[in-house]
Amino acid sequence: MVRLFVAVTPPAAALDHLDLALAAVRRGPAGRDDVVRWSARETWHVTAAFFGEVPDGRVPALVDQLGAVAASTAPYDLELRGAGLFAHRTLWVGLGGDGGRQRGLATAVAGAGEALGLEADGRARERAHLTVGRVRVGSRPAGRGSGAGRGGSGPGLAGRPTGGVDALVGALSVYVGPLWRVGEITLQRSEPGAGRGGGPRYTVLHRAELVG
Repeated sequence: MVRLFVAVTPPAAALDHLDLALAAVRRGPAGRDDVVRWSARETWHVTAAFFGEVPDGRVPALVDQLGAVAASTAPYDLELRGAGLFAHRTLWVGLGGDGGRQRGLATAVAGAGEALGLEADGRARERAHLTVGRVRVGSRPAGRGSGAGRGGSGPGLAGRPTGGVDALVGALSVYVGPLWRVGEITLQRSEPGAGRGGGPRYTVLHRAELVG
C-alpha cells in the first residue's frame, strides 16, 4: 500500500515570494514557532485529490488515468492570494487567478480515481489552498473558522498587527503573489512523520503535462 495524492505545485518564483511574506509575519509574536508549527517549504503544494492508502497494483492504472486527465486539460493561470484557517487550526494561503479551472481539475482527478474504485476525500477542495502551518494546541484561535482577504501587491506585511493568531491571519489575508502558469500535475507519495522536523515527506512518483 502507498499513501497517494495529486497536486499542483507553484514554481520557485511564486514560492520565493511567499517565503518573503511568511518571513515578515514570523517576526511578530503571533508568528513564533511556539504558536504556529510552520510547514516546511518542500511540502508546499495545492492538493487536487487525496486518495489515501492505495494498493501498489493500482498505481500504474492511476498514472494512466491521470495522463488522460492531463491530456484533456489546457494550462491555466493561478496566483497565491489571501489566507485563512480551517477548523481554527490549519493556516492556509488561498488561490486567485483561474480558480474555476483548478476546481474543474480537482473534479476530473477525483473522477479518475473513482473509475478505479479509489475514493478521494472531499476536504476543502472547493477552497483550493496551500497549507503553510498549523496552530499549536493552546494558542488562541481566530474568531472565524476560515476566511480570505484580497489586496496588496507584495510580501511587505510587517506593518500589520501581530497580537494573536487572528492578527496573523489578518496579516496574511492581504497577501497577493505573482501569477504563474499551471503546466502539470504530479502524483505524490505521502509519508507522515518522515520529513523534516517530524512533518510529512512527499515524493513525486509521476508528472503529467497539461496539454489539452
